Amino acid sequence: MLPGEASACVSVLAFAAMVGGDAALAQDFPTKAITIVLVLAPGTGLDAVARAYGEKLAQRLGKPVVFDNRPGANGIVAVSALKNMPGDGHALLVGTSGPLAANKFTYKHLPYDPEKDLVPVSLYLKSPFVLIVNPALPVKSVPELIKFMKGRPGELSYSSTGHGGAPRLATEMFLQSFGLNATHVPYKNSPQSIADVAAGHVELAFSEAGATQVLIQEGRLRALAVSSLARLGHLPNVPTMAEATGYADFEAVSWHALVAPSTTPVPVVNKLHVEMNRALRMPDVRERIVSQGMIPVEPGTVEENRRYIAAEAKKWGDLITKLGLAGSQ
Repeated sequence: MLPGEASACVSVLAFAAMVGGDAALAQDFPTKAITIVLVLAPGTGLDAVARAYGEKLAQRLGKPVVFDNRPGANGIVAVSALKNMPGDGHALLVGTSGPLAANKFTYKHLPYDPEKDLVPVSLYLKSPFVLIVNPALPVKSVPELIKFMKGRPGELSYSSTGHGGAPRLATEMFLQSFGLNATHVPYKNSPQSIADVAAGHVELAFSEAGATQVLIQEGRLRALAVSSLARLGHLPNVPTMAEATGYADFEAVSWHALVAPSTTPVPVVNKLHVEMNRALRMPDVRERIVSQGMIPVEPGTVEENRRYIAAEAKKWGDLITKLGLAGSQ
């Protein structure tokens, strides 16, 4: 055998060993319980949906799936907890657009880099907002609200959960798009921010669809539009913002993604990706998503997930910068 042939043979054998090792790694995974860290508290829509597909993953993978709710600091508490866990696929996180896209613009010193430290295994739903107003406000459509606000610049107020959270950014996207001005009233939690619209303390808000459902049905809130590109099943008569305004690409949503530490072996990420796709196509899981006022997303590849999150980060980053909120926290 010539020297060059020997070298080539060694390279082939090394590659075969590497491929075989990767296959064995994926086949053996998981070897213990999988912990999924959640950025929101128990009882939230994010929590309910995660537990629905978590049951399916446990059945398919043959190991328990346990949940670790770590709410706080717009997801920073949860992501920091994940960073202290091994990057072997046995520790995952469910995050939203805040910690996975917007935080890197609003926080001066973020203790993680979502692009470098995390890999998006599955981006599986969009969480739209409903544009709600107090029923005493003499408007019954988005065009009427725009006209009403233009005649009263700065006189109306809107509620949201925090300075750089998704509900505020959705509202500011609406205001910026139509040249409107309103006063922001921040709240510590979503229920109170919604309740104060119903009570008339503030006039409007973009609020989570699931959290507003009962108050809308009771007539204590008026729904003018939803911020997604598709209507919601439980609000079939409420138009999308695109339908209501003619802005065809108006979309201001949060979303949920299952992510792993970037150090997680690729074969393990791929196995989790395949199993998540399988779970998310099950009718009962999709029904759980819809029942929470959210929209199932057809699973994409890991690379497609990366591109979508990058596009969302740019969209919200540009708005955060325009609002003067960059590095404000």
